[in-house]
Amino acid sequence: MSQPPTRRHLLRLAAGTAAAAPLLHATPAAARTASTASTATPLAGTPAHVPSTAAPAAVPATWAVHPFPLDQVTLGDSVFRRKRDLMLDYARAYPADRILAVFRANAGLDTRGARPPGGWETADGNLRGHYGGHFLTLVSQAYADTREAALKTKLDQLVAALGECQQALAEHGSPKPSHPGYLAAYPETQFILLESYTTYPTIWAPYYTCHKIMRGLLDAHTLAGNAQALAIASKMGDWVHSRLGRLPKAQLERMWSIYIAGEYGGMNEVLADLHALTGRAEHLAAARCFDNTALLDACAGDRDILEGRHANQHIPQFTGYARLFDHTGDEKYTTAARNFWHMVAGPRTYSLGGTGQGEMFRARNAIAATLGDDNAETCATYNMLKLSRQLFFLEPDPAYMDHYERGLTNHILASRRDAASTVGPEVTYFVGMGPGVVREYDNTGTCCGGTGMENHTKYQDSVYFRSADGNAVYVNLYLASTLRLPERGLVIEQASTYPAEGVRTLTFREGGGTLDLKLRVPSWATAGFTVAVNGVRQQAQAVPGSYLTLSRNWRRGDRVTVSAPYRLRVERALDDPTVQSLFHGPVLLVARSRETAFRQFSFYRDFTLRGDLADAVRPEGRPQHFTTHGLTLAPFHIADDAAYHAYFRRTEPVVVFGTTDSGVANRARGDGLTFLDVLWAQAPFVTSARFVDAVRVLADVWLSEGLFTRSERDRVVAAAGAANLRR
Repeated sequence: MSQPPTRRHLLRLAAGTAAAAPLLHATPAAARTASTASTATPLAGTPAHVPSTAAPAAVPATWAVHPFPLDQVTLGDSVFRRKRDLMLDYARAYPADRILAVFRANAGLDTRGARPPGGWETADGNLRGHYGGHFLTLVSQAYADTREAALKTKLDQLVAALGECQQALAEHGSPKPSHPGYLAAYPETQFILLESYTTYPTIWAPYYTCHKIMRGLLDAHTLAGNAQALAIASKMGDWVHSRLGRLPKAQLERMWSIYIAGEYGGMNEVLADLHALTGRAEHLAAARCFDNTALLDACAGDRDILEGRHANQHIPQFTGYARLFDHTGDEKYTTAARNFWHMVAGPRTYSLGGTGQGEMFRARNAIAATLGDDNAETCATYNMLKLSRQLFFLEPDPAYMDHYERGLTNHILASRRDAASTVGPEVTYFVGMGPGVVREYDNTGTCCGGTGMENHTKYQDSVYFRSADGNAVYVNLYLASTLRLPERGLVIEQASTYPAEGVRTLTFREGGGTLDLKLRVPSWATAGFTVAVNGVRQQAQAVPGSYLTLSRNWRRGDRVTVSAPYRLRVERALDDPTVQSLFHGPVLLVARSRETAFRQFSFYRDFTLRGDLADAVRPEGRPQHFTTHGLTLAPFHIADDAAYHAYFRRTEPVVVFGTTDSGVANRARGDGLTFLDVLWAQAPFVTSARFVDAVRVLADVWLSEGLFTRSERDRVVAAAGAANLRR
């Protein structure tokens, strides 16, 4: 399907053209005297229904599982905290006036000589304002995590300035907005043009930008207690309802079907969240204006029509549908969201946990066929993790957390360059999965630059959850961290070297009492998963892809140790099983090479009776680094400028056992698995005799299916008997 140019492509064409000049606008005298109300008090004219003090909305009754606030979970020493600290430095140092420049210019206020950030956040950019919304979330999360007074001061200044802009637009806007709640960094024109179906790039994605601003404001309220932020967002919600509530459903549906121009991010989600805080029916009604009915109906009916659609335009819509279910009880929303998740999380997900090529969904199962330098838009992974989390709240299926762990460990952790910067976020846009690609960073002012700022200041948000009744704690991720449950007087500390291999220890530092501790058994934990309490091994059965529950009256000092040894394993591309990725436990390993063609790897000739890739892939000396075929394999989360191969071509042309070559072609059956693939999937073999028996049985199958001749079958069995494979 032919598509318009991606926004990333346009950014490359326009890089540096508009960002260098500061915004210089005259400041009307009336605007200079606009309200500068403190963040402790809502703006003048704040509707009486908006609370004067901030408080998070109540957790929906539909949720079986609840998250913990960011400030109840702190990160311990790990690569996650080091990546977070890099982003905290950026949050502290980046000037608020640069973020505010485009807003002040649009409102006719003094920009104080500040130049906007750049990228798409420029004086004339059609997405300007979106980056400021992300920055609000960044600082809100950073403050919730650290409680640093300087971050709170910066956040309050940002919110107060946006309040001034909203008020100036309402009183002196040129043109004057249709409703006093309007707030953006450009005139209302883009929204008006969208209603007449104007396409991209004449306009970009006005409601996408609106969502980012509203989301940032709600985060400032719920994470940092800024009451004025809720007042501003509530007025914006009123404005959205005033524009969309009067439009016919057919017009709305046509608007949301337009490529990029109709992209609205998570407007349905943020309006549902706003409704939860204000209780206003108009805000929920506005959220339902964003039903993208054709796709919603298709996904509710489990009809996959994603091919050719813009990935990140649609993923956040389904997080919004899950939230709408919370408020309406309409199961169509959750059915669609679950089905959509399954259409993406398996058949359209690369080994790092990301999706899409060139921002687009491709055909179902098209993995090997779509590898290149423009896979896995980082925004899309950000939103798929949000959707996974939202669905888990409704139904705690460990598959959601398996997907979350994969994307967090391999894509998100890898998306922040391992170098300090206070002038840019230094994060990825696309993350190529093709041979010999190199990651590109920075992305100031882009969508992935915005979500990238958020990604690295909320690592702790899904490490632990609790059951709705408060009687169970889910341990979803084995990150070094500390959980505080003040209502129960509990402090649980997790010591861990994750993502490196090692024993994880959970210690009850304070408090105790009856509690179910639900430990996630990752789907990759096929080498065993053992648990001990105070040194006593527990007999509970651990099934990969499930939760193991420890029920106990816990006491201060109790220690739970979890061991899940990593093993080397391959994952095959769905459309070509010879194209494979290599993992060490949950960690994607990439071959360091600048070659632009697939590297070819053969492993089976090195196998012993245990059938372990460790016989062919050797430790290099550094943690989680290996060598094979003369190449270094490194964890993908090491974020540098080295060229890499996330996939390789597996070539096992002949049935060979050690040094014994049968001379028979290693043919594949209909599903693409070869004789040796099926044989070694049965390993380990206790004795050589058991190994020969397995070869004989499988060779008979291959003979019966016409994949071996009688002579070839006999040669394969003879080669197995002659091989001297050690344990």
